[in-house]
Amino acid sequence: MANLQVSNVTKSYGSKKLFEDVTVNFTAGKRYGLTGPNGAGKSTFMKILAGDLDPDSGNISRPEKTSVLRQDQFGFEDVRVLDVVMQGSKKLWAAMVEKEKILALPEITDEQGHRLGELECVVAEEDGYSAESDAGSLLAGLGIPSEGLEGPMRELAGGLKLRVLLAQALFGKPEVLLLDEPTNNLDLDSIRWLEGFLCDYQGVLIAISHDRHFLNAICTHVADIDYNTIITYTGCYDDMVEAKSQVRGRVESENADRQKKIAQLQDFVSRFGAGTRASQVQSRKKQIEKLQVADLKRSNIERPFIQILVKKPSGRQTLTIEGLAKRWPEAKICDDFNALVMKGDKIAIVGSNGVGKTTLCRMLIGELAPDAGKIEWGHEVSIGYIAQDHGETIPKNTTVDAYLHSFDDRAYLQDIRGLLGKMLFKGEEGQKPTHALSGGEAVRLLFAKLMLTKDNVLVLDEPTNHLDLESIVALGDALSKYEGTAFVVTHDRDLIETFATRLFAFSDGGLVDFRGTYDEYLAQKTAQAPRKRR
Repeated sequence: MANLQVSNVTKSYGSKKLFEDVTVNFTAGKRYGLTGPNGAGKSTFMKILAGDLDPDSGNISRPEKTSVLRQDQFGFEDVRVLDVVMQGSKKLWAAMVEKEKILALPEITDEQGHRLGELECVVAEEDGYSAESDAGSLLAGLGIPSEGLEGPMRELAGGLKLRVLLAQALFGKPEVLLLDEPTNNLDLDSIRWLEGFLCDYQGVLIAISHDRHFLNAICTHVADIDYNTIITYTGCYDDMVEAKSQVRGRVESENADRQKKIAQLQDFVSRFGAGTRASQVQSRKKQIEKLQVADLKRSNIERPFIQILVKKPSGRQTLTIEGLAKRWPEAKICDDFNALVMKGDKIAIVGSNGVGKTTLCRMLIGELAPDAGKIEWGHEVSIGYIAQDHGETIPKNTTVDAYLHSFDDRAYLQDIRGLLGKMLFKGEEGQKPTHALSGGEAVRLLFAKLMLTKDNVLVLDEPTNHLDLESIVALGDALSKYEGTAFVVTHDRDLIETFATRLFAFSDGGLVDFRGTYDEYLAQKTAQAPRKRR
């Protein structure tokens, strides 16, 4: 297995310098998380590693078998699903295609026969005879139904197409594997499968993810983009955060001691500089020159301050669900589901993609009617909702501060600006047009709205989409301290473990009300699973 080497790479956009003169060696057998806040340049650096983007200066040395997770989910519409995966091994796929062309000829010349022999060797070397089986195993692990493997990509839903592209990146034992947000569109079971697969991977792995649990599970090292450079730390994401904090804390402490000593020396120099103690003054001046304060660059990591208060508490019995049933033509969402939710319950809604989590949220807020049963909210309930398609709920013809002001026209402008500042909209950014918001900015604006309206019930459908790790940690803290009742759809296991005391879990047996933590739910599922015969 070969290494991936980065030498003296610099990249800027306009006046903004993302990184400067970066040199780093990514070593085979190690798994790197590429971290940094939104806007730090993670995806840009990944594109440079993949060869899709040129740096301003410097160079990259990468092995031939470098595999990249692509996002062009509509680029293979007429291609058989299994073939899309096998195209991940370019050498194997080219040999298989050429071989089929020769075999389809009415007559084969001696030269073509010789070429067939060469192609057979390539297919054998690249494990071509087990290629379909290997591709099928990858797709099964990622939750692609077996009946869809022989059909064209266009017959799969968008989220499943992205899983096929992930399988394509994993296929063929690449020497380098570059994955940008590989857990997007994966349910919790598929994420756990991917964690196991990657932990067995022997090449160079570099992954960007906003899922802290995923990074902690797979990483042996973290390459962190900060201070306009990339610093590599040993260990998982949490190890990096601790090490980074310790280094910065130590330098800040040393700087404080040096500044105190310099102040004392400068006081001596100012008092005796014109007197008879010239030699002592010169000695103090030399000491001042030696006590240079270490240059401590400003980190670009910022964490929003999310604090969702409750204006008026709800009644003790917040929600009653009786005999709830909902079906779509292709799926049963729930059947005779019952639950009593009390004030302060924190419920994570979990399950595979497509089982009905968003449908359940839409029924909770009254946007969809159930087929049977009832959803009855308690006394004084006020619901704050964030939809899965976050950006679509924000009007495009207004500004950030005007959008917020529309929810409370009596709020002072300084209070609106204060909320926006907590959500990292600084200064004039409050007048930013809403149509120009990034995905992360749109979600932070919606949280600012919840902080303004102070509802006593939250229904949040995939709120971590587009958020960086710092923002997700801030959200987990806010939900755990929230005094109202929360229903949150998420695939982020660390977030679930931070706030959830109860689950609405979609499983093979239908929708289940589980009173306990996610770890307890997994333990119960494992205990109930049928044991395989030896």
